[in-house]
Amino acid sequence: MKHLGAALAALLLLGNVPQLAPRIDSTLAKHRFVGVVLVGRGPALTYVRNTGPASQGVDAVWRYASVTKQLTALIVMQEVAAGRLALDTPIKEYWPAWPQVFSDLVTIRMLLQHVSGLADPAEDAQDADGVPHFYRSAAVDPRQAAIGFCAEHPIAEPGTGYHYNNCDYIVLGALLEHITGKPFATLLKERIAAPLGLRTLDLFSFGAPVRPHVRPRAEPVVDLASYGAAGSGFGTPRELWSFDRALMDYRLLSPEATAEMWKGDPKLGFAALGGWSYSASLKGCATPIALFERRGEIGGVQIRNFLAPATKRAVIAFTARPIDFGQVLDGTGFAYDLLSAALCAKART
Repeated sequence: MKHLGAALAALLLLGNVPQLAPRIDSTLAKHRFVGVVLVGRGPALTYVRNTGPASQGVDAVWRYASVTKQLTALIVMQEVAAGRLALDTPIKEYWPAWPQVFSDLVTIRMLLQHVSGLADPAEDAQDADGVPHFYRSAAVDPRQAAIGFCAEHPIAEPGTGYHYNNCDYIVLGALLEHITGKPFATLLKERIAAPLGLRTLDLFSFGAPVRPHVRPRAEPVVDLASYGAAGSGFGTPRELWSFDRALMDYRLLSPEATAEMWKGDPKLGFAALGGWSYSASLKGCATPIALFERRGEIGGVQIRNFLAPATKRAVIAFTARPIDFGQVLDGTGFAYDLLSAALCAKART
């Protein structure tokens, strides 16, 4: 009876788990989703499903793509909390030799929120496969890109508008290396992987091959290390959930610094520091839910990492097949339906 009571208490804590699985299963079937979905609440995973190959499951190593930016933003905020960086101070104060023409105007916050006006790798000349040379035939080490391509030919003056851009985080990674004296991969291990006991979290080494993923067609070969602190991280879906859980438990950053990181700016499309933060009216929820969203996509891999900090819940999806995630704030698409099924007790698909 004692064990039965403990099990019942755990079930209540997890929010009626038996009803959760059918709702999410129905959503995956509706959208023909192929991949991995995890839902965590508090200290436990309440839903885990892999509808794709066994080799691409919850404990398989996937590229994290731009979810790497979420990791980078965390380390930047650790430096801010320690007083070694200030969000609204120009990068020139910390890295006088950075050769960008606006180095006395581009601040750390501008880089984090994509309003720096730096050159954009996505606008580099493309090869026959439609891949920008920056990531392929002309790929260089991110440390060189930070003082080369990313510092040359800005597309706008700093602070004049939002423009999503990998150079922002490539430069942030190089800045972190400059002020700490450590490679960015070492910072990932020391600041995130080691404290959380993550065994697979790492960065692709320059010259590493594309990790294979099952898709209807083969991916173009790119050097994944060329994305640097903007997108060259990798790890398992389960370890990404462990990172989310640590964020919401404030084990990596203070509540005050975390709140600053998750503050979305409506004038910038709700851009926060390392992702987007907004409140969404989900199907079946009585009130809007405050969400932090981080997207990732390189080649055939797409990722969505959603946090609902108020209730310490995370909803994560990895796929190597084409799918339209839609826009949560528009109330349409797979991501909206998935969040409604996972976070709203009365949701129906």
